[in-house]
Amino acid sequence: MLIGAGVASAGAATTTSTPTMTGFYLDIGASVSVGVQPTPHHPTGYRTHHGFSNDLIAYEASRGVSLSLTELGCPGESVATMVNGQDGCYHAGASQLADAITFLNTHHDQTGLVTIDLGFNSVVPCLRTHIVDPTCVQESLASMGPQLSSILTVLKAAAGPNVTFVGISFADPYLAQEANGASGRVHAHASLQAISELDQTLATIYQAHDMPMANVAGVFHLHQTTTTTSESGARVPTNVATVCHLTWMCAAAPYGPNIHPNRAGYEAIADAVIAVLPPPYH
Repeated sequence: MLIGAGVASAGAATTTSTPTMTGFYLDIGASVSVGVQPTPHHPTGYRTHHGFSNDLIAYEASRGVSLSLTELGCPGESVATMVNGQDGCYHAGASQLADAITFLNTHHDQTGLVTIDLGFNSVVPCLRTHIVDPTCVQESLASMGPQLSSILTVLKAAAGPNVTFVGISFADPYLAQEANGASGRVHAHASLQAISELDQTLATIYQAHDMPMANVAGVFHLHQTTTTTSESGARVPTNVATVCHLTWMCAAAPYGPNIHPNRAGYEAIADAVIAVLPPPYH
């Protein structure tokens, strides 16, 4: 598995029998937050119990930290729908943000961890065709920034003093288009620029709110373009080979192409979160 240097793999965790600390883990965000993966009956993706939050729970248990997991995430959630609830999960005036605030208020005196997987779906409409729209990307980032900042402000206000927040950065599944001829290479390079700008925007926002950001781009080798041999035997850039290894983008039907991480990909995301956790989590 491709993981961050010096980080014990979350997928290799074993459970200890005597917890030395207990707390909650509130997992907020979109499809990656709830472990969506394709299945033969749901080729576009189905939420599973094999996401990065589950790997993180197992890792913490192996260290004596017992966390009770609550997942509020909604596949397709953007920063905007996080607030207004106009998604596939929250209706009639409800929203993921409102549920998160209620949860944090209720658990105000407890120790806890919150991960935030938001931002990708705010720009993905600009990337889905074979022509990335840079104006769309810039406009989406410009509107997303203040919205996400407001979300983080109200979440921190609702949380107690012993709550740790971690933001999630993103890899670029569309790099897999590199293998689809000249037009695919153009799309892959343009999507890389867009995701890099997204991650830079997120890093600035999380830093302004004194929250660490998990370097998912790093464990997916997003900017490593030296040539390597992929699992199919082709010579491709390292970032492309990594996307093929850690997502379903290069898998045959009915599993692929699908932008979501596979089991190894979710373990890699968990490793990125673990790397930025403070004691007693890491």
